[in-house]
Amino acid sequence: MASAALEIKKAGCDALLMGPSADLEYLFGLSVHKCERFNGVFLLATGEVFGVVSKLYLEEFKRALPSGTKIYEWADEEWFFEALERAFKEWGFGEGTKIAVNDGVAAMDAVEITNRQGVHLVNGWQMLEPLRLIKSQEEIAKLKKAGEITDRALEALLSFIRPGRKEKEIRRKLLELMDDLGATSASFPPIVARGEHASMPHYTGGDGVIRERDTLLIDFGCRFEGYCSDMTRTLFIGEPDPEIRKLYEIVRRAQEEGEKHVRPGVTAESVDEVARKVIVKAGYGEYFNNRVGHGIGIAIHEAPYIMRGNRTPLQKGMTFSVEPGIYIPGKVGIRIENCVFVTDEGCQSFTSFPKELVILDS
Repeated sequence: MASAALEIKKAGCDALLMGPSADLEYLFGLSVHKCERFNGVFLLATGEVFGVVSKLYLEEFKRALPSGTKIYEWADEEWFFEALERAFKEWGFGEGTKIAVNDGVAAMDAVEITNRQGVHLVNGWQMLEPLRLIKSQEEIAKLKKAGEITDRALEALLSFIRPGRKEKEIRRKLLELMDDLGATSASFPPIVARGEHASMPHYTGGDGVIRERDTLLIDFGCRFEGYCSDMTRTLFIGEPDPEIRKLYEIVRRAQEEGEKHVRPGVTAESVDEVARKVIVKAGYGEYFNNRVGHGIGIAIHEAPYIMRGNRTPLQKGMTFSVEPGIYIPGKVGIRIENCVFVTDEGCQSFTSFPKELVILDS
């Protein structure tokens, strides 16, 4: 907590307001359902803490926050404005008070706080990122376990995939397998996309039906003791067309080159460049228009972001994905993703499911 307070002070702020978020989970082990009700924890630059909390969530916050923390509770019929005003008066917040706000606070609530209280709010989305950037051995161990569950779930899923299955059936089965294998929850809604649906990298549908000769992109992960896994594999039902096989090998080579480049001292940008170069040289650069990777930890997406323009040098203990892809609209999408952690001389993947082309019976 002292290091978090120091980051607030370094930013020239009086406090950081955190809604339900990875920041709250990191600092206090507090993971709560996010809804329309305002729930906020204020961490001051002095290291002091207070909360403004809906009665519906009071028990969770009391258990998680340090003993003796002042909590200003509010009921649905009151909304949070009066409780917030009481808190601000007691802590001396007013005009001239500079409060950073993280990504767990709704924009509409931030507007109301500014309008009603006259404080100055600033973007605090990345304020605590320096604290979460380098993972401890304990954190790495939890990420490894989440990766192991992911590997085992996909291996068990293979026999379930066959022509006639709907994407949403496969998604449900995958969630069931991760739950049975010890996951706390999914780390995000799984993406299961057949054929041309996979040309949309974050496809959200589910009614597509697997065909006799088809591709199937599966992007999924789980949470274990608060830490996330994330893996993507593109599978084939029946023998793929030569052109599709060629695309797959280009993506596989790009992913492997990107992963091999990772080591302490190289920049996040250079990993993107190395992987992207393979796809561009093969003539498919226009079909790869996203970053190569994102950090992973308590949040499914966090620093470091592996993309052009990010000159952050990689350090031992950083954790992130390497996930190049080719997405041809209306035709096909192919992505291969591993999440890795930086070691003394390179990196290691949290998952071990093969990256070689997998053909399932049609």
